[in-house]
Amino acid sequence: MTNTDTDKLCRSMALRVHTGADPHRLGRALAHAASGARLWVEDVPSGADSEIAALHRERELSRSADPHTGPGLRVVLLRYPDQVADLVVVAHRAVLADPYELARAVLGETAPPAAAPDGTVPAEHGERLRAALNALGRTAPPEWGLGTPGDPATGEHAFTVPADGALAPELTLRAALGLVLARCTGRDEVVLGVDAEHALTLSTAGEPTVGQYLERVRRAVPAAGLAPAVGLFTTDTPEPLTGEGVKAETTAVRPFLAPPHHLSLHLADDGSTVLAGTCLYRRSAFGAETVRWVTGMLATAHRSLVAADADTPVTGLDLLDAPQRHALARLGGLQPPDQAPEERSERIEQTVGGWARRTPDAPAVTFGDRTLTYRQLDQEAAGAAAGLRRLGVRPGDRVGVCLDRSLDLVVVLLAVLKTGAAYVPMDPAYPGERLAFTTEDAALRLVVTESEAFPRTDDVRLVPPSALAADGEPDDTAEEPADAPAYVIYTSGSTGRPKGVVVPHRNVAALLAATKDDFGLGTDDVWTLFHSSAFDFSVWEIWGCLMTGGRLVVVPYWASRDPAQFAALLAAERVTVLSQTPSAFAQLTQVDRDEPISASVRLVVFGGEPLDTRPLRFWLDRHPEEECRLVNMFGITETTVHVTAQTVTRHEAITGSRSVGRPLPGWHVYVLDPEGRELPPGVPGEIHVGGRGVAGRYLNRPELTEQRFLPDPHAPGLMYRSGDRGRLLPDGRLEHLGRLDNQVKLRGFRIELDEIRSRLLDAPAVDAAAVVLREGTDGDTAGARLDGYVVFRADGALTGDLQDVRRHAARFLPDHMVPSTLTALSALPLTPNGKVDTARLPLPLTDQDTAVPETAGDDLASRLRAVWERLFGFRVGPDDDFFTLGGNSLLGVRLLAAMREQGLPTFPLPQLYLHRTVSALTAVLEGAGART
Repeated sequence: MTNTDTDKLCRSMALRVHTGADPHRLGRALAHAASGARLWVEDVPSGADSEIAALHRERELSRSADPHTGPGLRVVLLRYPDQVADLVVVAHRAVLADPYELARAVLGETAPPAAAPDGTVPAEHGERLRAALNALGRTAPPEWGLGTPGDPATGEHAFTVPADGALAPELTLRAALGLVLARCTGRDEVVLGVDAEHALTLSTAGEPTVGQYLERVRRAVPAAGLAPAVGLFTTDTPEPLTGEGVKAETTAVRPFLAPPHHLSLHLADDGSTVLAGTCLYRRSAFGAETVRWVTGMLATAHRSLVAADADTPVTGLDLLDAPQRHALARLGGLQPPDQAPEERSERIEQTVGGWARRTPDAPAVTFGDRTLTYRQLDQEAAGAAAGLRRLGVRPGDRVGVCLDRSLDLVVVLLAVLKTGAAYVPMDPAYPGERLAFTTEDAALRLVVTESEAFPRTDDVRLVPPSALAADGEPDDTAEEPADAPAYVIYTSGSTGRPKGVVVPHRNVAALLAATKDDFGLGTDDVWTLFHSSAFDFSVWEIWGCLMTGGRLVVVPYWASRDPAQFAALLAAERVTVLSQTPSAFAQLTQVDRDEPISASVRLVVFGGEPLDTRPLRFWLDRHPEEECRLVNMFGITETTVHVTAQTVTRHEAITGSRSVGRPLPGWHVYVLDPEGRELPPGVPGEIHVGGRGVAGRYLNRPELTEQRFLPDPHAPGLMYRSGDRGRLLPDGRLEHLGRLDNQVKLRGFRIELDEIRSRLLDAPAVDAAAVVLREGTDGDTAGARLDGYVVFRADGALTGDLQDVRRHAARFLPDHMVPSTLTALSALPLTPNGKVDTARLPLPLTDQDTAVPETAGDDLASRLRAVWERLFGFRVGPDDDFFTLGGNSLLGVRLLAAMREQGLPTFPLPQLYLHRTVSALTAVLEGAGART
């Protein structure tokens, strides 16, 4: 009898039985010896010495035996028609040290001392096996147990690697796999397993040449104490399994019975020019498609490495060949020219004008109790365009539009487009300094606004919409090309300067062409304009509706701030298409739980910020997928609002999927490493977007344009380097994994934290500053806030006026970018490399010890202030603005609920927008208008 130790983790053996074996007796013996372990019996249709029998033995000897990913112990009886059987035992050493001992115990032979005739074993032997199996049960789910044939915990993939070259394949294979791992992990140093218990550290730091890198691999030092995820093993060709007659014992040697690592590559070096390999992997860590890509990269990297000159930089070696790169591009949505959707060359106002001719009496825009038909909208916009021309607006100009949501807003935007100019939207709620910067940067000579607070200068003319009314017949629409700019939207900039994104008409036409059929957009739809015109989601809302013949319902300010009032509006107007940021929709779902909103809503489009799909389960309980479709869309202002679309079903909601779907027709995405090289599916990198939505440039920022808009490697035109982190899935969907830089999204607004930090540093007496975004409890986006930290001058003392710093920031930043809290520190905590350690920045409440106890006093102001502080989680002053602190309508609803719980008088929610501080609310509540 021979027992073979196949590696340091697993042992297997096949013991030949030359007489008939009773499986019932053997099963009872095994159950007694191994505490309930099960015997699998398989009848093989050919004799013990046949090729079929050899294949069955080989399969069983190569089964996984790893308690962390599959069965830790497996016992199989292979019975042949010639009255011969093989008892095959495969065991992981954590479960069983000696499978030979167990096999002989089960067979009742003489190896275990004092074995009984029926094959039972001494009590101490059984106790040792039972203890090992019990230990397994404490570290693995019960369903792993002893496993079943074809257990899916592990996978196997065969591949080949070219081996031409004079160097030892073991060396070059390690070097090539090190390059692949460095690419896939983004690290200069990687750890590679070289057997079951040993690993080496391989380094590509400093951009070595091929010769230098191979020498590093040859002299690689052991990686002590590290458990690598990937291992590479090279051996001679395994000898075939043989049988030696009915009385012979059969032994088989296998490189792996279970993957020693999450991904284990075994290559047999037989001296040929092509090395045959097998990759065993754990499905919990790697998918089959990812494994195929990694092994394909290994083959390409090895070919590049052995063919390169010694002085070639390793950074210049190809790890993906041309077919592989093209396959990745196709996976990311790139379509062959003959399959690409037909390009639309129509301008926005031309498409809207087409509906005015085809359906002149159809309703186009509703605001309050007033509705414009398509004919009326077109006529009013034409008249306003004539007024703009009288004021000197010419094709190619830029016109500022600073209006609240209203009929006038839609009419003026369309009028600007009819003149051949581009509109520059600005929110009247923005601070004067930001409005002034936008006006100057965009070189605006005319701004349409009703705001008395808009900054005035001698060279900028401010006019209200009423001043644009035409005296006579309006002029014809200007004939301008579709590649002319339609609008310029300013987004947050990392240098403290917002940047204007120039988007042409054709991009908007392409967006609607890519979504119209899939979403079923048409003349029966009713949309809402919920968002500010300065937020690019409004482009989708306004023109998505009016370019498909629908009716646009402009949401009044108060309705957009009160979810109950907004829900009533949806029902009253029979809205069918709803566009929402996840934060805004969270408020609506709170109302929906009390009373379901209108069943007319058939499509909800999410955008503007990452979506947590899990809370949508409650919505789907009340609004089935077949009645209301939920679509998560990833997009960027620079790529025309939307890039991808993912329908959110109950499966996505239950699993918490981070998929944002596949690119829209005409759009495509690449996932690249920091050097702009393609990454395989499953590997995170920076998302780059190509196709018809790419804007192409920033206004007056040629250097930034060159940095972010790059030549598309696989298609004509440019691609946009997004700064977002993601990975392609094997089926072509994209997972969004957050921001790579210091950019965040808060309640739908894209914010550069460095822009806020820059403004804090500009404040008098501030020497250092930091800003972080903190999520609400359990990922509650409604409770998210910005926390600011400053270090005042004067040798780090906690001196200076934080309110002065806040007022300074508010002069330049819109409300949503002003930090909710400001905390003074003696110094900012730093990492070892000198960067601010944001993880060590103190929480404003606990670390600054500024919380007011709940029993702060019996007077109304103190009790109200205590409720505010429990709601926000940090100290609140009597004159702090609720919304500046980070409040919103959802938190307002929670505030009212908390006040009721405390027995405090409450008030209608709109009062909070008029009386936004504890002091102001106290005065109102002490008056006659308070209610309990």
